[in-house]
Amino acid sequence: MTERDLLIVGAGPAGMAAAATAAELGLSVTLLDEQPAAGGQIYRAVSSGGAARGEILGEDYLYGRTLVEGLGSERITVIPEATVWQIDESGWIAFSRHGKGQKSAARRILLATGALERPMPIPGWTLPGVMTAGAGQILLKQSGLVAEEAVLAGSGPLLYLLAQQMVRAGSPPLALVETQTRADFSASLRHLPSALRGWRMLTKGAGMLSEIRRAGVRRYRGASSLSIEGREAAEVLVFECDGKRHHLSCRTVLLHHGVVPNTQATRALRLEHDWDEQQRCFRPRCDAWGATALERIYLAGDGSGIGGAAVAETEGRLAALAIACSLDRIDTSERDRRAKPLQATLRCDLAARPFLDAAYPPSSESLRPADETIVCRCEEVTAGQIRGYAKLGCQGPNQTKAFGRPGMGPCQGRYCGLTVTEVLAEANGTTPAAVGAYRQRFPLKPINLGEFIGAGCEETRSDGA
Repeated sequence: MTERDLLIVGAGPAGMAAAATAAELGLSVTLLDEQPAAGGQIYRAVSSGGAARGEILGEDYLYGRTLVEGLGSERITVIPEATVWQIDESGWIAFSRHGKGQKSAARRILLATGALERPMPIPGWTLPGVMTAGAGQILLKQSGLVAEEAVLAGSGPLLYLLAQQMVRAGSPPLALVETQTRADFSASLRHLPSALRGWRMLTKGAGMLSEIRRAGVRRYRGASSLSIEGREAAEVLVFECDGKRHHLSCRTVLLHHGVVPNTQATRALRLEHDWDEQQRCFRPRCDAWGATALERIYLAGDGSGIGGAAVAETEGRLAALAIACSLDRIDTSERDRRAKPLQATLRCDLAARPFLDAAYPPSSESLRPADETIVCRCEEVTAGQIRGYAKLGCQGPNQTKAFGRPGMGPCQGRYCGLTVTEVLAEANGTTPAAVGAYRQRFPLKPINLGEFIGAGCEETRSDGA
């Protein structure tokens, strides 16, 4: 097993930028990603999409080609279709590719695992025809397909981006049903002066809304009591808005109310995590360079806190500088010199984030859903059952596994975890920070014994999880 200077998990904007910068500084780099090609979710299939798809998805999407082209250095080895299932703090990673387990080692590891779309549990969300907005984008980017007769529901700028792209594809959404309120927008205005430093992002948002409006897409703001009805698939989205109850006939419902850091790997490594009250999620603890409490482990991108693609790219480059410095390839003065313009860019790109977080908060009804709503789809556990566990003395997510198996299905709590935390916090009269999150342990993904043996993992960590 040859040791590289740097192993990167995740070929999105953070991982690609970090790989290119590290190679420029003379480091040998291996870049692992689950997808068939580099790009991550934000730049998925950017190298293979034609000109027509580029016109639909926009210039920001096509920019990803620049990052992909930056991986051409002979110092960079890109391994696609690699599912990472174990990471050791001593500097090795186990992964599977085409059903075979493999192992790779490095002096430093950068986790650029990106974000997960926050689940939006509402009545009927398990019906066929209900997907996330992110899934709608995957259809567009990967296959050039557009969801037909679709309603977009929830909160956040991604809804506007997807609506704009659907308009350009010739299949505009039937409506935008938004849960953020006028009170949310009023609360966000205190952040507007500082947000103006990120005026480019705000201008893009205004342009999206203008394009959606010209296409005649209906918008409902301040919607509540959302539910999806249908006999065998989604047929109607029901909601209340402006004192009226609405029924929108549709074939597809695309739900979204924000994204959250993917913390599976960082939790399995037992790194400390902090509760982000504004974004209603946990984020792993690291410094401004992405360094963690573990000497060999660094973080960058949305996996360490939601900032968006531009922020992720810059954080990837900063992490690469820090890693090169820690390996004595550059000294601290050179690191700081190179970092100065990147840090200025980062401040500018982050300027609008407090405004956006306040203006487009996740729906409170989805954070703490009604009793009959399924929260854990894998094990079909409802919010009411979790509240029942709290009455019996359940204090945290890990205890719920003994009461009723939430978090024990194929996703291992990736998608139900935050909702379970919110429901328990409310039921026990405490805070999400106090309740905590599901523990994670390796392997991160289901594997067979052949993959385990093939990677040469004679034993895995077990520390009471």
